[in-house]
Amino acid sequence: MTVLVIQIPPRQRLHVERGLKVPFDSTTKEYHYALTSNGTDLSRQGCCLPALLPKADVVVAVLADIDVSWHRITLPKAPAAKMSAALMGILEESLLEDAENTLLALAPLATPGQSAWIAAVHLPWLTSELAALEQAKVFVDRVVPSIGPDTVASGHFSENPDSAGADAGASLILSWSHAEGLAVLPLEGSLARHYLPRPAPVGTRWTATPGAAQAAEQWLGLPVQIMPIPLRLLQASRTLWNLRQFSLTRQRRGLRAAHDVYRQFWMPDWRSFRWGLLILASIHLLGLNLWAWHQQAQIKARQTALTHTLKTSFPRVQVVLDAPLQMYKELQALRQTAGQPGDEDFESALQAAAAAWPLDRPPVEHLQYKNGRLSLAAQGWTPTQVEQFRHAVVRQGWEVQSDEMQLILSRHSERRPRPGGGS
Repeated sequence: MTVLVIQIPPRQRLHVERGLKVPFDSTTKEYHYALTSNGTDLSRQGCCLPALLPKADVVVAVLADIDVSWHRITLPKAPAAKMSAALMGILEESLLEDAENTLLALAPLATPGQSAWIAAVHLPWLTSELAALEQAKVFVDRVVPSIGPDTVASGHFSENPDSAGADAGASLILSWSHAEGLAVLPLEGSLARHYLPRPAPVGTRWTATPGAAQAAEQWLGLPVQIMPIPLRLLQASRTLWNLRQFSLTRQRRGLRAAHDVYRQFWMPDWRSFRWGLLILASIHLLGLNLWAWHQQAQIKARQTALTHTLKTSFPRVQVVLDAPLQMYKELQALRQTAGQPGDEDFESALQAAAAAWPLDRPPVEHLQYKNGRLSLAAQGWTPTQVEQFRHAVVRQGWEVQSDEMQLILSRHSERRPRPGGGS
């Protein structure tokens, strides 16, 4: 199961440079990406146009730290269909954007009535980014933040796209995550030093991009772990967060839906289910084989019993090829020797016809017997009379074919032994 993780470039903003407001220029059509087959090891990495991104079973889009804001609230007890409106009502005054331009996403495993984190994203911008990827045939399954509030404090240093100054420290930003939230702070000035607790919590993880590592260590006074963009993308993809909620929930139709179900089935989270399904199928297959073996054993036992009965009843039969057929022929021979009519003899057919003959019909005017089939003239018979005659002879083991001119009696096929077994 291959997973493609791509970095969505930060959203355009306005910033002040030399007293003038100019557009924040981070527009680029290239995307950093990381490809993995197991979620932990890199198979490929790079930066390219959307159309050149490698194909994968699952696509995860990662948002920049500055593109997601975080709010902690007591989750309202509202139905799923009305949860988005309920969240908007609670957070309306805390949002920097209008409610209709904001996407709110619930934390994984959030429970109504309990404290939960809510992620907020600019909806029109994110919608346009996903649409641009879809035009390039890149369909995003999950949208995740690159970092979020965590019980284990962590700080990540990276280059600041807003700053073009020569001072290395001024060109960095710090993403500080802890149990109380997340802050993205420029290292220029004293805000970051005042915001960070001194000393840092025990177990704090410090990371930095390769280009920011040296300046980060000088500013922090501590060593930091180098984390290139692809590795950070992989780390972000392992989160349980998925910002594709409410109005941004992915719509799946037709073959695309079937393909998504197939991909989900082969995801690592479904490994236990797949093993269970395989074990269940193996048990069923083993059970079917055992049942088939049991049935074969019963058939063989019955064939052996038939052969034993044939040889015991008719000692002159030495070679058994078809026990039921041979036994039938031997019985017919005994009947003929004893002067008794056989099942398919003329006397038996005539006796069956006589017993079923309607009382309101005159004696038969014409009959013919050939090859075990008795033909009787039936001119003037009503459908009711034919049906009554049929039911009567069927109970005696005969079957009837009829037309407007005659009735034809023959021994029912189930009463005849068939070559190959069964009587």
